[in-house]
Amino acid sequence: MSSPPPTPEVGVGVFLLKDNRVLLGRRRRTVIGSGTFAVPGGHLEFGESFEDCAIRELKEETGLDITGVELVTVTNNVLSEPKPIHLISVLVRAVLADPNQTPVNVEPEKCDGWDWYDSKNLPKPLFGHLEAVMLSGLNIFRSN
Repeated sequence: MSSPPPTPEVGVGVFLLKDNRVLLGRRRRTVIGSGTFAVPGGHLEFGESFEDCAIRELKEETGLDITGVELVTVTNNVLSEPKPIHLISVLVRAVLADPNQTPVNVEPEKCDGWDWYDSKNLPKPLFGHLEAVMLSGLNIFRSN
């Protein structure tokens, strides 16, 4: 008897913006993307809105409170390595509710720490989905 194909998962990633910088952390001990830089985020819970997921995940991972959550883009990612996974990534942007907040590494088992990076000089290697979005030329900042 063969096993059913993997079920698609939905993740929400947050471009947390401050001036001309974005908050990134280096992933550790993860199924995919270990050692790469990524935005904070996580899996959408049943019945949760994208905005609520972004707010919850940011708080859980960085201790930060955010506001102004806006949809930026959605990606459809099917990976075969290291295990088959189909991830729908909902990418949003937000700003700090209080600009004087400082990120805390709340989950050191999952992340090496958080820092602000200039959007034109991002660290390498970037998490695969994030790199694809950035290379596409998408402007993660508001166009006012």
